[in-house]
Amino acid sequence: MLAMGWFRIALTAEEQSVVRDWALHHADPKARASWWVILLLHHGDTREQAAERVGVSRATVFRYVEEFRERRLESFRKDADRYVPVSELDRHQDAVRQSFEQQPVATIAEACQRIADLTGVRRGPTQVRKFLTKLGMKWRRVRAIPVPPKKVSRNIARLRPSFSIQN
Repeated sequence: MLAMGWFRIALTAEEQSVVRDWALHHADPKARASWWVILLLHHGDTREQAAERVGVSRATVFRYVEEFRERRLESFRKDADRYVPVSELDRHQDAVRQSFEQQPVATIAEACQRIADLTGVRRGPTQVRKFLTKLGMKWRRVRAIPVPPKKVSRNIARLRPSFSIQN
């Protein structure tokens, strides 16, 4: 294996347009990240800068560069053609968001039931939690409202031990 610092990524004009198109329009975010790394490295960023800008580790950038060095664009095309499943709930995003904004739910079980009633799609708590997070909703912790303490009678106050520093 060659030292990674010596290999520079140089794309032809045609390859640049293909990589830019895939980096912008591919459905899979992991595939988009790999294309962005290659494009940034072509334009002169260091591997550390590319990793920071794209949000991947340096080890991932080195893996992308190694794949690119061995097979050029063909190594990444397998990612471009990879099947990415789409949730059935994605079609109902607007209806679910509107319903939950009008009347928030208290528990994840209630959210599962409301989504099933609203859309006809049944999902478990984990999938519903991920779906609602993707919609930008956050779970708020519900707590009891504190009640001010009752007044303590004078007799009870006298019985309480008090601590003082004695010389």
